[in-house]
Amino acid sequence: MFRIFIIEDDQGLVALLQNYLHKFGYETRAAQDFEAVKTEFEQYAPHLVLLDVNLPKFDGYYWCRQIRGISTCPVLFISARDGKMDQVMALENGADDYITKPFDYEIAFAKIKSHLRRAYGSYAAGGNERGLSVSGLTLDAERLVLSRGSARIELSHTEAKILDELMRKAGTLVTRDRLLEKIWDDQAFVDDNTLNVYVTRVRKKLAVLDIQDGLQTVRGQGYRLSGDWGEL
Repeated sequence: MFRIFIIEDDQGLVALLQNYLHKFGYETRAAQDFEAVKTEFEQYAPHLVLLDVNLPKFDGYYWCRQIRGISTCPVLFISARDGKMDQVMALENGADDYITKPFDYEIAFAKIKSHLRRAYGSYAAGGNERGLSVSGLTLDAERLVLSRGSARIELSHTEAKILDELMRKAGTLVTRDRLLEKIWDDQAFVDDNTLNVYVTRVRKKLAVLDIQDGLQTVRGQGYRLSGDWGEL
């Protein structure tokens, strides 16, 4: 049974979310101490987090960073803030998705199922395969680790899915539509800017491994992983 941790100070909304999720067999827990969210997260060890932006003491961006320091589980923001920069900030702080209030419960539930399926189910990046390599760059999609030589860096589930697709088709164009299709079930509910944010994050991860220009943008079409950076 999947465990979902709800970090939301609107108790009415918490009750509605819990009742809805329980109907479909999910286990839930709501945060009780908004100064000890990380501790509660570690104790509960959830498979997915629903997180509000406006919280007592520290905001959701802060807690998302804290969670990302110890876990790669999917984090979905649920917030009344509907500005583009709010969504960009959520993604840049480690979120996997952003749902604006008021929201349709069926759409929210579909997103939750999608992220759980892609993180833990049959759509999980790489399945049981390990060690997908291109010119000395190795992706362990199961462990969410990207390495080159002796250097290694941890990835989010979404970053791993993007790299999995790019590395499998290294040297060839991967369209934006294909990446959106790979990551999300229904492109109609995805802001196109979201992919830009994730690609930027992937580029930063590659730069840490001393790959500066390996991920090329093909304007108006998509992206290409060159694979010509050479092995260490």
